[in-house]
Amino acid sequence: MTLTILKPGLMTTVQDLGRIGFRQYGVIVGGAMDAVSYRIGEMLLQQQPQAALEFTLAGPTVRFNCNAVFCLTGANFEPILNDRPCTMWKPVFAEKGSILKLSSCREGARGYLHIKGGIQVEKILNSCSTYIRAGIGGFKGRPLKKGDELPVRESVPSQKGKWGILPTNGPSFHQDVVIRVVKGTEFDRFTEESKKAFFQNAYKVSKDADRMGYRLIGEAPLATIESFNLLSEAVTFGTIQVPPNGQPIILMADCQTTGGYPKIAQVVSVDLPKLAQLQPFSKIRFQLISLEEAQRLKIRQEKALKLLESLISHSS
Repeated sequence: MTLTILKPGLMTTVQDLGRIGFRQYGVIVGGAMDAVSYRIGEMLLQQQPQAALEFTLAGPTVRFNCNAVFCLTGANFEPILNDRPCTMWKPVFAEKGSILKLSSCREGARGYLHIKGGIQVEKILNSCSTYIRAGIGGFKGRPLKKGDELPVRESVPSQKGKWGILPTNGPSFHQDVVIRVVKGTEFDRFTEESKKAFFQNAYKVSKDADRMGYRLIGEAPLATIESFNLLSEAVTFGTIQVPPNGQPIILMADCQTTGGYPKIAQVVSVDLPKLAQLQPFSKIRFQLISLEEAQRLKIRQEKALKLLESLISHSS
């Protein structure tokens, strides 16, 4: 029982929540860029996180070679199932031979195709996520190609009635956003002018934006008070580094485990999905908040997701 890739879309890969617990060995976490959309999709199928497809800017066309229940989350790629519009953010049944077409998204950048039972690929270090630069995980460690046959499990609808959710717990798909940050470890080593500029000026996401990082373009390069040598230190999804050219880089899901550039800020975890849904040339403004506020926001988000999971469970 398989799923055939008729058209691969752009950067379509198998992803889950990533490889947790191996960073000390130099293994990146990776996983879904927009973890909130991914988690909601798995909740809607009432299953523990399984391997799903992530695609960027242009979605794939797939054929279901068995009966399957699926769900689409993330940005709207205007899905068409057997020549009819397909609803997002709800479980949908596809009969054997059905064809799902996804086009380009107008707002947002990344979408997710979740399958009941998950895509049946081998786990490597407890994860099915594709890490392209290392060529491991997912389907042959690479983005999907035309003709790929992905193993899936046959499934039939188990939910009662027709229901879905509004993506109110999901990310923003706007392309002009405010991203909240806390101070980075070298924040106080930047000049006052640079710190002021970082929060007052808008940045543009450059064309050099991928799963590893977003290079930003700002009006004025950022500078430290004095030059200094910095030993490589731990970095993570959302770390904002400033290389010698003074233009910030936001590290994303496939970022390295350590870095040697000064770190001016760290994006708070609740705003990472916003970043994941930005297209090249989107605009970003940064807002400084306290670590305590960042923690409150994270707790609030997790409570909302738990409530949503409970509501889904009681609706079926």
